[in-house]
Amino acid sequence: MLVFRLPDSEVFHTLENSSEKQVSFVSFDSKTVLDFKGSIKEISREEIDNKTVTPKNKSSLVATGKETQESYALKISQAKDFIEKNELKKLVLSRRKLLMYLDLDSEKKLSLTKSFLKFCDSYPSAFCYLFEKNNEIWMGGFSEVLGKFDKNTNSFETMSVAGTLPLEESWTDKEIEEQKAVTDYIQSIIRKFSSNFKISTTKDLISGNIKHLKTDFSAEISPESLDKIISELHPTPAVCGFPKELCAQGIKSIEHFNREFYAGYIKVEIENFIYYFVNLRCASFFKNYAFLFVGGGITLKSDAEKEWQETELKSLAIQNNLVFE
Repeated sequence: MLVFRLPDSEVFHTLENSSEKQVSFVSFDSKTVLDFKGSIKEISREEIDNKTVTPKNKSSLVATGKETQESYALKISQAKDFIEKNELKKLVLSRRKLLMYLDLDSEKKLSLTKSFLKFCDSYPSAFCYLFEKNNEIWMGGFSEVLGKFDKNTNSFETMSVAGTLPLEESWTDKEIEEQKAVTDYIQSIIRKFSSNFKISTTKDLISGNIKHLKTDFSAEISPESLDKIISELHPTPAVCGFPKELCAQGIKSIEHFNREFYAGYIKVEIENFIYYFVNLRCASFFKNYAFLFVGGGITLKSDAEKEWQETELKSLAIQNNLVFE
């Protein structure tokens, strides 16, 4: 079962039986690909609400899932050591926040379909999805686009998104430097595939209770280059760091858990476009609890207390939209 909504749209979609591969979820390490086959069709809110999505399984990871502010601060310290030792600009660390439903409302059951619809209403400009497959249930929503390809014009669009603050705070050198590293990286890749590209000015991207810095890119590329450009872009410095191979090693040695589909990407092919969305603000659901995946860019200027608060803010994107009945 898969339901999703494209950004800035009020139309929901699902897949109808066919052998066409229309939607694929790719894990952060690109080793796992979950394909959803079928022709895309519209589905109403009522039809979504009438679907039954019931988490049945448990995760063996629950015992190790409890991240504390102290343990996260230790990981940030390790990340800074790694950054200094390898002369990096930043490393992106993530958390897997354990959310026990019993702590929220023991009398009622979580409705994932109602939660999905509320989540969509809260983030109208985001790509949002809910799926159940192979005994796994995931939900997510985000505005970050890894790529958008127009099949008619061969136009390719992507964006550089990094830096996070609460809406009322002003940007500092830390966030500006963090976002510039992502922008420079994306520009270096696009140059390989196109001599005809444009870069926008940097603007604020509002996402619920937080904001990011965003720069847009557009370029003409050949259709044959599409898979190659996506594989070079992923994972971007916004979810990993740069150089990505070295940073991926650092992440593995410090985080001690599998990111799974978090910070991977979702490919959605429709009639005229192929979209690639970065899978952020997402969670995997189990019978009595969920893992909320969140992260942030760590630099030598990072403050452990602020980084913890940033991830707590990001986790509310899903937590505040859960519906119990």
